[in-house]
Amino acid sequence: MKPAIRVFVTGTDTEIGKTFVSTALTAAARSKGLRVGVMKPVASGAHATPDGLRNDDALALMSAAGETDYGVVNPYCFEPPISPHLAAADAGVDIDVRHIAELVRNRAEKYDCLVVEGAGGWQAPLGRNLSMSDLALALELPVILVVGLRLGCLNHAALSAEAIRRSGLSLAGWVGNRIDPAMSRCQDNISTLEILLGARPLAVFPFGAKESERLVLGGRMLDHLVDGYDHSLSI
Repeated sequence: MKPAIRVFVTGTDTEIGKTFVSTALTAAARSKGLRVGVMKPVASGAHATPDGLRNDDALALMSAAGETDYGVVNPYCFEPPISPHLAAADAGVDIDVRHIAELVRNRAEKYDCLVVEGAGGWQAPLGRNLSMSDLALALELPVILVVGLRLGCLNHAALSAEAIRRSGLSLAGWVGNRIDPAMSRCQDNISTLEILLGARPLAVFPFGAKESERLVLGGRMLDHLVDGYDHSLSI
């Protein structure tokens, strides 16, 4: 029997590698013969095409999964590269998390692996009294936290993990992504993150990881998720 993997990918901030990690996991699952679906429910910073607005992160996810229906992958797409709640307000659009949750439920039935990527960080606003965490709660999916490895990541990661756990959702694991090649004592920071988060990482992506490296690391993440790998620390 093929595994049923459903995850929501969030991050400690924007531009810290959520898509980099999500596409690696997606490509690895697909390479193992799994039926893989992806979603980027909300995205801003899109560009105009003859077929409508398109967001690069959503397109990258689609390419990794072999998806073709853009409207289902990215139902809320906005052109300005600003916070989604501002972009939605400018467009006169109310983001409906119940609608997104229904789309996700319908798509989950079709796939062995479904990767849903958020926008920004855990508390990124989507509207008045509405945040990315509310969307995650509506989806009821285990959460993967991507930590951008740079100065300041310890505090951001600890606060994000605490908020995820406090919400009642399962923190399926965390992934380190080195976004600052000049970061001092990176390995020491990773060790500190293990202590702060109470878990070893599902994977750590080096700066500028090549496609072959990403596929291996994505496969490692997949194996941990499938096997229910106990990556917790005895601390």
